[in-house]
Amino acid sequence: MTKICIFGAGAIGGYIGARLAHKREAEVSLIARGPHLAAIQKNGLTLKQDGETLTVRPRTAAEPRDLGPQDFIILALKAHSVTGVIDALQPLIGKETAILFAQNGLPWWYFYRHGGAFDGRRLESVDPGGLIWEKLGPERALGCVVWQAAEIEAPGVIVHHYGDRMPIGEPSGERSPRALELSRLLTSAGMKCPVRNNLRPEIWLKLWQNLSFNPVSILTNGTLEALAEDAGTRRVIHSMMEEARNVAQALAVTFPVDIEERIDMTAKAGTHRTSMLQDVEAGRPTELEALLGVVIEIAVMTGIATPSLKLVYDLAKFRAQTALTREIP
Repeated sequence: MTKICIFGAGAIGGYIGARLAHKREAEVSLIARGPHLAAIQKNGLTLKQDGETLTVRPRTAAEPRDLGPQDFIILALKAHSVTGVIDALQPLIGKETAILFAQNGLPWWYFYRHGGAFDGRRLESVDPGGLIWEKLGPERALGCVVWQAAEIEAPGVIVHHYGDRMPIGEPSGERSPRALELSRLLTSAGMKCPVRNNLRPEIWLKLWQNLSFNPVSILTNGTLEALAEDAGTRRVIHSMMEEARNVAQALAVTFPVDIEERIDMTAKAGTHRTSMLQDVEAGRPTELEALLGVVIEIAVMTGIATPSLKLVYDLAKFRAQTALTREIP
């Protein structure tokens, strides 16, 4: 039976792990910490979705060495946390282990087997010093776009709010046996998980919203709906998205919708507060580099001017750093 370890069984990781464990077509294990781990070990992992509640009891551990090599690792930590767990991941990695990076932002492996002028280029903003590239290896990477929204309601309890799409893909675009197998397992578990021939445009489509709305939200405390409806913040977001589109187009990426349509789509989320705003308010590190810093890095590489992106980035970086240094009640 295929062995799958969910490393980082928080909201999204817990949701994926619960769906897989409920289906019982793979041997599923979870890496978690603290009260969340204790609750899962005592009462199982509970998922609330679509008015239904299910509880599963997959194997859980705080230390990867207790689980051994896996066929697949689903890494559901935020992008800035990956460097810090490289060594901890090693006991889970065998000769053929693939790692699905279930994260927001532009991934560290983006230019691996890209085929363009920047083929093989490493991105310092999301992989400082190239540590992930060297120690995990881009040949192990599978990409995905997480369109689901979930939260930890209480230790051991995950609530799924909306979304079931999670397309995956090889950096090379090939329909490899490992990508097809993981797609099959995730699809059987209740997610829409096709294998894309080119995942990068969909990565950019989600990033387009996050790189603009999220940083602006931590400067304004605005909800998605409020940021889209206010004329001033909408102009800033529009300018950011326009610059980001220019960067993407320099990499031969096109978007299926225009900027105004994408902003209006985001507004439908209503009074939702971005995860970046929630992180700042809780004094946690943010995904700023993976969402915005990396786009500015690529803009420099491609010679694209991004004054709005740089301005918001500088302000948001200061705001995020200030939140890290203050005492949280």
